[in-house]
Amino acid sequence: MSSSPLCSSSMLSIPVLYPKTHTARKLQPLTFQPLSRSRAASLKVSKCGGGVSSFACSASMFKGRVGFLHHGTGKFSLLSFGVDESVVAAEVVGSERDWSQVLSALLPFVVVATAVAALSQPSTFTWVSKELYAPALGGIMLSIGIKLSMDDFALAFKRPLPLSLGFVVQYVLKPALGVLIAKAFGMPRMFYAGFILMASVSGAQLSSYASFLGKGDVALSILLTSSSTIASVLFTPLLTGLLIGSVVPVDAVAMSKSILQVVLVPVTLGLLLNTYAKPVVSVLQPVMPFVAMICTSICIGSPLAINRSQILSGAGLQLVIPILTFHAVAFALGYWFANIPSLRQEEHVSRTISLCSGMQSSTLAGLLATQQFLGNSQAVPPACSVVAMAIMGLCLASFWGSGFRIRDLLSLPTLRTNSTVEA
Repeated sequence: MSSSPLCSSSMLSIPVLYPKTHTARKLQPLTFQPLSRSRAASLKVSKCGGGVSSFACSASMFKGRVGFLHHGTGKFSLLSFGVDESVVAAEVVGSERDWSQVLSALLPFVVVATAVAALSQPSTFTWVSKELYAPALGGIMLSIGIKLSMDDFALAFKRPLPLSLGFVVQYVLKPALGVLIAKAFGMPRMFYAGFILMASVSGAQLSSYASFLGKGDVALSILLTSSSTIASVLFTPLLTGLLIGSVVPVDAVAMSKSILQVVLVPVTLGLLLNTYAKPVVSVLQPVMPFVAMICTSICIGSPLAINRSQILSGAGLQLVIPILTFHAVAFALGYWFANIPSLRQEEHVSRTISLCSGMQSSTLAGLLATQQFLGNSQAVPPACSVVAMAIMGLCLASFWGSGFRIRDLLSLPTLRTNSTVEA
């Protein structure tokens, strides 16, 4: 019997037996139950009666995936382990339910339902006037602000490299990626400015929930989203002026004022309330996720409903591939950038930067497009982007949350181990 250490200091152990009727078996899930918390953590594998027994040890229940069992040689391949969320939930039974997480989990479904309703029954959202966009987005930003504290900004100075990597991807690589994709796919002029603006805004609030779901660094995600949102007052007008000023006239000063009103003011208000008016925050915090959900639905549904005919036209359908391509490459770009040898980050940090990179604050882009550009058509790419990035980002987070890693996919054809396995 041999073992290799896991990332824990307590033991969980149960045998899992396999029949010896086949020379190989496909992947199958395994769950290892807790037994004792007094022994050193390890993963142990042994042969038992011609079959194979595997024992897993860790601080909490883990799920593993074992495949291609070779009973003749006693070898098998272990792909990955991941924490069983059901056990985590069981450990907090009796504690107060965090409704913000419940509503965050529902947000992707709300996004999809909003898109379906807006395109199938436009009257559901056509009543929303442009004057309501700013208050709606302000409600979303206020929900971010009341979660911040001065300590969060102090933390930024203690972790400059991950934040710097996130900023470079957000405001250097992604705007350039947006221009390349728009040019490559021949983006129609009626959507071009909105698409570039969508590529030049800050990260989405939903990325924090995605980081939680994908076992990333949630604190870093919140900090990166908040700081990039505040920085958008400077960077977004500058980038849009440089990248699309020759295509569509851009008033950078007016755009900065809009961002100040709908981003900086509500975020600062939330920060001040959380610092100096805790009783007020305790009243607001339980309802703010619900407010943010309603506001997000308004910001998505209205431009989709108003521009339904353009979206379902031939030109509108041409947006699908560029938007999906942009977000897919942005997720990959963030993960790759965080794993450059000289800048390599831990796995949970790399996941966070990837999710923050691929998930844009497209609602902000939609508001700015409506206020700054001629015609509502420029708000269509951001509205479509919200739906795409929510689905793609949460699917990626679920992949990671299930215990898989990117390298598992890359090494799947050749992954073989003896009896010692690295978790």
